[in-house]
Amino acid sequence: MLTEIDHVAIAVRDLDAAVEWYATRLGAREVHRERVESDGVEEALLAVAESYVQLLTPIREDSPVARFLERRGEGLHHVGYRVDDVASALAAIRDAGGRVIDEVPRPGSRGTTVAFVHPAAAFGTLIELVQEG
Repeated sequence: MLTEIDHVAIAVRDLDAAVEWYATRLGAREVHRERVESDGVEEALLAVAESYVQLLTPIREDSPVARFLERRGEGLHHVGYRVDDVASALAAIRDAGGRVIDEVPRPGSRGTTVAFVHPAAAFGTLIELVQEG
């Protein structure tokens, strides 16, 4: 079902400072930046081979990332895995007894379609299923 790692998402308080840190210390290159109003975040994607490091910062106090930062501080937020068909992958997880956050796929950044799997069903890791285009 999983075709590759799409991204590793890291919640940060200062997006520009985090992008600068990755650029100056690791030579990472920002390839995309977008505000995702529905999730209450701004993201910067840094290219790493065929995958990304996704840096996330909240743009609203009620966003899930804002709550995450308040509870846990900066750090790993979730892992995004590419799938060929997010609806089928989501149904397979649900049919196997997995707990999902999104009952149906929804639009993600970069024109993707996404759905999230609850961390309680995945050994404490929030998982995002990502379908390109």
